[in-house]
Amino acid sequence: MGSPVQGAVGPAAGLSGVGPDGAAPTRRGTELLLLGFAAFVVSAALMLVEANQNEQLTLRIVWYGLAFLALFGAAHWAVRKYAPYADPLILPCVALLNGLGLVMIYRIDLAMTEKALRAGQEINNDVPKQILWTALALVLFLAVLIVIRDHRTLTKYNYTFGLAGLFLLALPAALPNAIAPTINGAKIWLRFGPFSIQPGEFAKILLLVFFAAFLVSKRDLFMVAGRRVLGVDLPRARDLGPILFAWGVSLAVLVFQKDLGTSLLFFGTILVMLYVATERGIWVVVGLTLFVGGCIVAYQLFTHVQQRVANWFDPLGTYDDAGGGYQIAQALFGLGTGGVGGTGLGAGRPELVPLANTDFIAAAIGEELGFIGLAALLMVYTLLAMRGMRSALAVRDTFGKLLGGGLSFLLVMQVFVVVGGVTKLIPMTGITAPFLSYGGSSLLANYVLVALLLRISDAARRPQTGVRPRPVAQVPIAEDRTVMVERPPTERPS
Repeated sequence: MGSPVQGAVGPAAGLSGVGPDGAAPTRRGTELLLLGFAAFVVSAALMLVEANQNEQLTLRIVWYGLAFLALFGAAHWAVRKYAPYADPLILPCVALLNGLGLVMIYRIDLAMTEKALRAGQEINNDVPKQILWTALALVLFLAVLIVIRDHRTLTKYNYTFGLAGLFLLALPAALPNAIAPTINGAKIWLRFGPFSIQPGEFAKILLLVFFAAFLVSKRDLFMVAGRRVLGVDLPRARDLGPILFAWGVSLAVLVFQKDLGTSLLFFGTILVMLYVATERGIWVVVGLTLFVGGCIVAYQLFTHVQQRVANWFDPLGTYDDAGGGYQIAQALFGLGTGGVGGTGLGAGRPELVPLANTDFIAAAIGEELGFIGLAALLMVYTLLAMRGMRSALAVRDTFGKLLGGGLSFLLVMQVFVVVGGVTKLIPMTGITAPFLSYGGSSLLANYVLVALLLRISDAARRPQTGVRPRPVAQVPIAEDRTVMVERPPTERPS
């Protein structure tokens, strides 16, 4: 009698594809079907936008639809060839998010073009540039899959990644304004002629790899308890180095670059990784205490932080001020106009919100698709993050668990910061929505993130070679117990 893994080969497995050795289904057929569904949704959305805006259909949506199919068809081929056992839901979720972002950017392009024609001005549409950035991002995505055949090889270069991440993070602050201009109050861009790039987007991933490898190699140090105060085992003072380092880097980003979003993302992700690696809640308490203290100091010292907080408390009160609450107020008006069901694609006025195709694209989607559409979009993000975390749980090495969990949480944290700022849940931070917003740096970095998640997922689902599986029922992953690290006996100070 064959093993359960071998028994998967058959009609059902054939629908999804089988592995190169014919031993287990790869589910690439499922991925292809879901990509086809994503292409159908994006094409239908493009037609709705044109029908409501122009009351006719043009050949542009055909070209945009074909470009979408070609790009993600190539991405599917890359996954099928270089990561055949990867999770079949990750790439379709990314394709749907990216496609809906293209739809909304196209919708805003139509509105801005009409406005420019009335004023006798010319405007450059952003959709062709976004498609070009998507193509470049998928080239980088393919390069990561080809070069990194095993995610564990990244641990060999962890200190190199750490130094490179710090260099990229600090680079805009160190360069003159001619190369690193201050845009919307933040000094985070590098400009080379007509091109610009945000190095902090790549720095987050490099530093994430470094911290994952560092926590694996030094995890025993963080498990040792120090003094016991009020029934809580406090960490030893000499073990606070990593969290103090992350806190210091976050404050430096906030002070020198005035980038509240990157500062919050970086520190929050490192804090979660430290908790996952040690399973000690005291690290969360220490981290949140440092974060609150840093926020209070930043509020006292920096006027732009005070302005963000004032806009958060009362956007209408600062509506007419320079750098005031006009943008967030317009976004809230748009969300209120959309209500539960939305105005319909192409039937709203999202162009009235400044930066509607970048920082405030969630407000544009909420206006035209309503609460239902925005909630569905958040569910797609949630599904993407859950599949990444599921892969992190299933992978066999601790580094892969920490890296996969950190990358998934980074994605969740970005969405929380973006949507929280647009809906006035938290102060506005100026971060773009992953895969949705217009911008090359964000797309390039997030496709690297997805490639790493697919590589970890491929390692998690790939059958073990050289070990014959036992003919017993496999425990579902949701019911199986995954142990990150073993907690050593608590040391008491002498």
